[in-house]
Amino acid sequence: MNNAYLEKAKKIITDPKVLSIVAAKRAKQLALGGRPMVKCHSDNVLDVALLEIAEGKLYYEYGPEEEAVQVEDIFSLENVSAGPAETKD
Repeated sequence: MNNAYLEKAKKIITDPKVLSIVAAKRAKQLALGGRPMVKCHSDNVLDVALLEIAEGKLYYEYGPEEEAVQVEDIFSLENVSAGPAETKD
């Protein structure tokens, strides 16, 4: 991995977790035959992905805030059921 490309990409996507996910997904696309959007001196797909990010050719989006709230609701204890309720006759 080229550290110069990494430093340039960090200026575009500042969150290291997001940067690693975006770069890894794009590198996988390139490894499976995707066309590069930039000319890169390296044959390493991760270098190409980082350079694409650094040059602004690749970006990411988060989903709407409502989806994040729904995911939190799914994992809250209030919505967890212990199974079918037993009734006494």
